[in-house]
Amino acid sequence: MRIKLFLVIVLFAALLSYGQTVQLPLKKGALAFAVIGDSGSGSTAQYQVANRMAAVHKVFPFNFVLMMGDNLYGGDNPRDFKRKFAQPYKALLNARVNFYAALGNHDDPGRQILYDNFNMDGKNYYSFQPSNDVHFFALNSNYMDRRQLEWFEKEISSSNSPWKIVFFHHPLYSSGRKHGSDIELRRVLEPLLIKHGVDVVFTGHEHFYERLSPKNGIHYFIVGSSGKLRKGNIKASPMIVKGFDQDNAFLIAEISGDDMLFQAISRAGQTVDVGSVRRVEKR
Repeated sequence: MRIKLFLVIVLFAALLSYGQTVQLPLKKGALAFAVIGDSGSGSTAQYQVANRMAAVHKVFPFNFVLMMGDNLYGGDNPRDFKRKFAQPYKALLNARVNFYAALGNHDDPGRQILYDNFNMDGKNYYSFQPSNDVHFFALNSNYMDRRQLEWFEKEISSSNSPWKIVFFHHPLYSSGRKHGSDIELRRVLEPLLIKHGVDVVFTGHEHFYERLSPKNGIHYFIVGSSGKLRKGNIKASPMIVKGFDQDNAFLIAEISGDDMLFQAISRAGQTVDVGSVRRVEKR
């Protein structure tokens, strides 16, 4: 009897701890999702982030996860897919959480676009619409050629969703010492983001978390430390709203009406950023 009571207390304390970690409103009917980036290291840190995500999912049952690229480091054979993806995220996959991947510079597109659990359907870039109100666009920032840009403009111009969210690997804006902003990519892509009323852009590549001040009405996030960390890599910059380069992290978000609430969480369960994005009708 005492053992059972002890187990109940431990379970209750664990759930309470997870509940304290999640600060979102958990609004009924909201579109709930998570974001990870540069995740496929197979490291202890990746597994710890994945475990934290699984714990958060018990309180905040997000439906899918966006992957910002560098999904598998150092090889793309069946063992790599298992050790660097299927095993760490086993609990989420068993809970029928879908993952949607973008390609990073360390990824083998020939294999990854065909991997069922990445939901790329054999394409280097694609879009999906989990609800009538929200449309996601996954781009391949490794090769932003004319063909992809034409596809993107055609796809996004035909979207009737109020929310338009784009995700890819290389950040247009970044305060990272290692890489920094991708100026050339920004030159060709940002005009389309502005023209077609994109609300939010998620990227990775930099191995830290960063939220930047809005640029031309677009909110930019970097989520690139879900498997690797470049500690102390953020340099002072006026465009930083919040930066975190001291531990690995991921992001959760929910969209309801004209609001997207978000929370960045470290592998230890620390809330490193929290806030909201208000969608504004663009002309």
